[in-house]
Amino acid sequence: MPQVIGSAIALDLLFHIPLVAGCAITLVDVLLLLLFYRPDGSMTRLRLFEYFVMGLVLGVMVCFCIQLSFITNTTAGEVFKGYLPSSAVVKGNGIYLSCGILGATVMPHSIFLGSGVVQPRLKNFDEQNGHRVAGEPDDPEDKYHPSIYAIRACLKYSIVELATSLFTFALFVNSAILIVSGASLYPQTAATNADLFGIHDLLQKNLSKVAGTIFALALLLSGTSAGIVCTMAGQMVSEGMLHWTLKPWLRRLITRSISIVPSIIIAGAVGKPGLNQTLTASQVVLSVILPFVTAPLVWFTCRSKIMSVRVDLSQGGESPGEVVNMRNGWVVTALAILVWLVLVIMNVALLVLVGLGKS
Repeated sequence: MPQVIGSAIALDLLFHIPLVAGCAITLVDVLLLLLFYRPDGSMTRLRLFEYFVMGLVLGVMVCFCIQLSFITNTTAGEVFKGYLPSSAVVKGNGIYLSCGILGATVMPHSIFLGSGVVQPRLKNFDEQNGHRVAGEPDDPEDKYHPSIYAIRACLKYSIVELATSLFTFALFVNSAILIVSGASLYPQTAATNADLFGIHDLLQKNLSKVAGTIFALALLLSGTSAGIVCTMAGQMVSEGMLHWTLKPWLRRLITRSISIVPSIIIAGAVGKPGLNQTLTASQVVLSVILPFVTAPLVWFTCRSKIMSVRVDLSQGGESPGEVVNMRNGWVVTALAILVWLVLVIMNVALLVLVGLGKS
C-alpha cells in the first residue's frame, strides 16, 4: 500500500491525475513484470528485471542530487552531526516516525524477493560450469540442489550486491531525503505536520518550483520501483510457499490488487488527508512486521542441520557424502541477534506509545 499511495500522490502532483485514478494506474507494473520476468529460470529476463529496477533507483538518486544542490547555508559538519544518536528520537512522535522510516527502508517482503531471485542465478552457474545440463527440466519429485560452487559464488555475489546497495544507494537516498527536509524546511511550524502535498508546496516556496517537481518525480520513480519489488515478492511467496497453481500473470494481478483495492477505497472515501495518514501508518506496520519475518531467518541460518551442504566427489569433496557447514559464525549470529533485539525494543515502545495515544 505505501508504494501504491506514494505513486498516486506523485501522479497527482506531476500531472494532476485524481488520486483514485492514480492508484488504479499503478497496475501498470504488473504489465512490466510480464515483459521482464517469468519464473522459468531465465537469466536474461532476470537481468532485464534487475537493470530496470536499478535504472529507477538511479533516477531517484539523480533527483536527490539535484535537490541537494539547491541547499544553502548548511555545512557538512551540521549534516554529519545529524547521524549521531540524539534525544530527539524519543521526543514527541520521533519513535513513530523512525519506525516508519525503518519500515520503508528495510521492507520485509524484499527478504523473500532476495531469496527468490537467486534461484535462476544458481542454476545458471551450474549450467555454465557443467554441474547441471543446460535446459534440463526440474523433476517435481527430485528438487534441484545447487552445487557447492554455485552456492559459494552466488553467496559472494549477494554479499557484495547487498553491501553496495545498502551503503550507497539506500544510505544516500534516505540521507538525502532527511538532509533536504531538515535544511530547507526546519524549523518552520508548517512543515511539522505537513503531508507529501504540503512538503511539495514548501519545497517550491523555499527552494524553487523545479525542486518541487523533482521531489514529485523522485516520489514516482521510488514508488514504481518499490511497487515492482512488492509484486515480485508476492509472486515468490505465492508460488514458493503457498504453491498457488495459477498462471503468473494472474498471481501478480491478485497480489497487486490486495494493495491497490484498499488504496482506491481510502482515496475515494477520505481523500488526501486519509491517504497521507495511511501512508505513514502502513510503513509503521511494515516496521512492526520486521521482527516476525527476520526471527526465522536468523534462527534457520544459525542451525547446522539446515545450513549444511552435502558435497560429493564430483563437486570437489574429499570423501563420499562430505558435509560442508555454512551456518553463521558466532560474530554474525551475535550481531544479528543484537540488531533483532533493537528492532523488537523499538516496535514494542512504538506500540506502547500508540496505545497511550502519544503517537
